[in-house]
Amino acid sequence: MSAATTVLKALGLRDRVLAARIDRARSRRLTAEAAGSDAHSKPALHEMDVKLDAILDKDGGFFIEAGANDGFTQSNTYWLERFRGWHGLLVEPMQELFDLCRIERPNAQVVRAALVPAGYDEPTVRMHFGDLMSTVAGDHIDQDWVRPGLVLGWRDAYDADVPARTLSSILDEIGAPEVDLLSLDVEGFEPSVLAGLDLERHAPRWILVEVHDEATGRPPIEAVLGERYVLHDRLSPLDLLYRRADVAPPSTRS
Repeated sequence: MSAATTVLKALGLRDRVLAARIDRARSRRLTAEAAGSDAHSKPALHEMDVKLDAILDKDGGFFIEAGANDGFTQSNTYWLERFRGWHGLLVEPMQELFDLCRIERPNAQVVRAALVPAGYDEPTVRMHFGDLMSTVAGDHIDQDWVRPGLVLGWRDAYDADVPARTLSSILDEIGAPEVDLLSLDVEGFEPSVLAGLDLERHAPRWILVEVHDEATGRPPIEAVLGERYVLHDRLSPLDLLYRRADVAPPSTRS
């Protein structure tokens, strides 16, 4: 925790100051957007939103972003929604981030859930809050892994029980159209989330998956995706983009 946030917390002002900072940033961003500027509207790491736009090159698509956080910070879909007319589904398990997500993305459908594989038989999942590094709670948690999400001290770690849902059950509930892009960042649980997606009915055209260690992380993901998907490209040191096999790569489109 930084010295500043330590003092603010001791004075009981930390949450108020954080909320004011978020509100100011949102106001500045929305004012710029109303004037047609995206100067403050590309929050994705590694220019992922720019790279995805160049590859997908589509107006009015449908996205899913799982691990949506507050709906803006490091979002891969925010710019697509604001400037290319996309709409879609945001899934975030932690209540305070879910609440912010609904404010940041009023035109998206926002669902609070922990995404699980088909056949998961418990109603909830115990989650550990780490802001951008929130993950499933339990003895497996690497404290060095989740600590960076809270390093500045604006929020505190805690555990919470979150409704367990498969991704396909949510897509059925909202009557989703064909999914153009699934952006998946769930701190190592990507294969489990994909195992809750019925690819016979809900196969996204493109799937962006965060993989920290390609040697160990890629095989279980591709075991779920099977021959239905091909690896299109590595878009960053952490992100692999898969293309549904029946979707033409950009270079061959007419």
